[in-house]
Amino acid sequence: MEELIVVVLIIALLSIVWIIHSFLKKAESREIKFLQIELKKQRQEFFLPSRFEAYQRAILFLERIHPNSLVLRLNKPGLPAKLLQAEMLKSIREEYDHNVVQQLFISTTAWDMMKKSREDVVRIINLAGDQMTETSTSLDFSMKIFEMLSQLEQLAVEVTIDYVKSEFQDNL
Repeated sequence: MEELIVVVLIIALLSIVWIIHSFLKKAESREIKFLQIELKKQRQEFFLPSRFEAYQRAILFLERIHPNSLVLRLNKPGLPAKLLQAEMLKSIREEYDHNVVQQLFISTTAWDMMKKSREDVVRIINLAGDQMTETSTSLDFSMKIFEMLSQLEQLAVEVTIDYVKSEFQDNL
């Protein structure tokens, strides 16, 4: 009979230990989830200003490499076409190098679209440049770029600007 009481006490004690362990494990799990949520909130609050700035800089980059913007900003009367082409390509490269870190704060899709936009603008500039002669002026070059743009349904830069704006709104 004493053995039976000892066995029952051992089983009861083990059951109590198991119940306490289960309770503590659930409490620990809830605490971990709570801490993860808090950490995520703090991380978002910490990086939010950087993300806002990244989207602003992405739009600024896209606006600055738009062919219309490049022509208006870099064209000087009497400048040879080849020199304007070189200035435009240099400006695009500098803008890109200056903004490459923004990929940390925007989506991969948005960043890939930005790179494609840059490549498309470079392609347009080079195609227009290939059609220039040594005596072509910056005005000839600019007119060729505008002519090429008018033949496009929509420029990749414009599509990307719309996408980045939409993504920014979705992430608010």
